[in-house]
Amino acid sequence: MIEEPKINRNLALELLRVTEAGALAAAPLQGRGNKIAADQRAVEAMRESLASVDMKGTVVIGEGEKDEAPMLFFGEQIGNGLEPEVDVAVDPIEGTSLTASGLPGAISVVALAERGTMFTTHVHYMLKLVVGRKARGVIDLEMPVEWNLRRIAKAEGLPVQELTVVVLDRDRNKEIIGQIRDTGARIKLITAGDVAGALEAALETRFGIHCMMGSGGATEGVLAACAIKTIGGDIQAKLFLKDDKERQLAVSEGHKPDKVLCIDDLVAGKDVFFAATGITTGELLKGVRYEDVYAYTQSMVLRSASGTMRIVDAYHPIDKLRIKGLLPEQVRVR
Repeated sequence: MIEEPKINRNLALELLRVTEAGALAAAPLQGRGNKIAADQRAVEAMRESLASVDMKGTVVIGEGEKDEAPMLFFGEQIGNGLEPEVDVAVDPIEGTSLTASGLPGAISVVALAERGTMFTTHVHYMLKLVVGRKARGVIDLEMPVEWNLRRIAKAEGLPVQELTVVVLDRDRNKEIIGQIRDTGARIKLITAGDVAGALEAALETRFGIHCMMGSGGATEGVLAACAIKTIGGDIQAKLFLKDDKERQLAVSEGHKPDKVLCIDDLVAGKDVFFAATGITTGELLKGVRYEDVYAYTQSMVLRSASGTMRIVDAYHPIDKLRIKGLLPEQVRVR
């Protein structure tokens, strides 16, 4: 017998309003060099929008300590207090530096699942290995890079040299970049946008990306796992511990520091929801743009129980955005 999901409605569509609000609030500050101000606007807009969602939510991944944000912190209760009871993961701007610099790929993200099913940690970084549906079940994070790429290539029906691997461009990833290049595979280096990069890898046929490797944000890893679980890809991860202090932190949280985390370890929920809205135009989503009397947004909405992926184009009247405070009066859009 198929187990019925505990959440009896599509909350992802309600989350769409939340990410749209975050993206629309941040968009006027794209390219203006102030990532803190952009992030604050997105946080405030998303928190206000989340407050009206029919749920009893607990933030398990938020701004909190890492970004010293005043809202959407770890453990904060959000929603209007009605059922269902859920874990909430939120990143008001995934790519604050991209937004501040007007560079491609910044998105606003939120995910939720049944209460107590999301992996939580205060360790900042995580090693990740992400693949799409074709290579699901063939990866092993504890095996060498070449071993994994050859397995992925076989699953994809390609020579290794035709694979494209997304890697976050950080000094800590130099060794893995070298190992990938030794196999002859292509690399797409990204300066930020960890979640978007993972989604591109999981949706390999759409973006021509076959894998994501290397270390990135731990919170972004859980957010990515929520999305990947809805679309049938695969992810393995391991906490990336910089020193003994972080190892002790992981142990104090009840984690085995060297354990390989599979997708069900990162998000065990049966009914997982994910929504993302573009802030600046990237390969995953188009960003906010202003057209005459409307602001345009493009979003992705996912639900694991149905397996549905929606790409939503929306037009928001500029005069109403100004009333809501999502577009300051002093910002001219044409």
